[in-house]
Amino acid sequence: MADPDGPPAPPDLPPLTLVVEDDPAVGEPMIRFLTGLGHEVVTAASGEEALAEARRRRLACVLLDLRLPDASGLELVPQLLAADPHLAILMLTAVNDAQAAALCMHHGAMDYLVKPVDLADLERAIARALGRRRDKIEQADTQAWLTQEIIQKGAELRRERGNLERISVATLESLVNALEAKDPYLRGHSTRIADLAALVAAEMGLTDAQGEKVRTAGRLHDIGKIGIREAVLAKRGPLSEAEFEHVKTHVTIGAQILAPLTHLREIISYVRAHHERVDGSGYPDGLAGHAIPVGGRILCAAEVYDALTTSRPYQDRMTPREAVSRMRDLVGTVLDGEVHHALARVVERRAEVAAEV
Repeated sequence: MADPDGPPAPPDLPPLTLVVEDDPAVGEPMIRFLTGLGHEVVTAASGEEALAEARRRRLACVLLDLRLPDASGLELVPQLLAADPHLAILMLTAVNDAQAAALCMHHGAMDYLVKPVDLADLERAIARALGRRRDKIEQADTQAWLTQEIIQKGAELRRERGNLERISVATLESLVNALEAKDPYLRGHSTRIADLAALVAAEMGLTDAQGEKVRTAGRLHDIGKIGIREAVLAKRGPLSEAEFEHVKTHVTIGAQILAPLTHLREIISYVRAHHERVDGSGYPDGLAGHAIPVGGRILCAAEVYDALTTSRPYQDRMTPREAVSRMRDLVGTVLDGEVHHALARVVERRAEVAAEV
């Protein structure tokens, strides 16, 4: 429907009809008749000419003789439809070729007329074919619109889901920050772990996407400490065996907290595995070697490094290079050798940059 406030809609153009007939005695009366009905008519006397017209013009209808000097309708119908799949093709056939015309319809023609063509039948057949053509175009347009809508809605849903995922992670990170703020020795711990782990991941050649997962796991790796008794977390002396067993549950508690966030599936595996040891003596699953997810192996090394290089009530703080040297003794038992090597390169590069400043 035209917009009443907008410019008037352009008038409908007359249908452009191609008459493909090499016998003037048959073709000329149809041309005069179609012109009188308001059609714009073009002609072709061969299959080659018909295909050239179909590729050059926006045809609505084709009246196609079944037998032409250089081609048959069985060959031409699919070629014409390849040029425009919405063409309304009507076959013109002698009485004894009706079966062949029906085969053309099987290939996509819409109707056939037996020569000599009755002009009243011709008018009705063309009207039916053009109606079907309009329906096909409308269906194609509707399908294209629906496809575009689905693509657009899908993109919107992905954006919304991404926003919700970012919000959920940011909320959990805030909880970790609040938890760490209670302990001066842990304040900023998860941020340091996340940044160092991401650098180690990049040094090992992991993709940017994998590195971001490692970084997120570093931010969330201690979320499970929410479930640990505060008296145990705040204890400055050695933990009893029972207290240590209680603390160890923070990895499974963290995985359980994150489990509903299905988009974090790989990150959850890193969180769960960050206290596994390469010799299989870690927890909670006793994984060994490369059975430990790479993010878990990286976080484990980052945790050890952070523990050695930050102030703790029970030990002196080491320099970065001293920590890396001390950690070398843990390769093969606690730490993965490749991860330690990458961490050593990251630490050395940091030291060189610091020396230049």
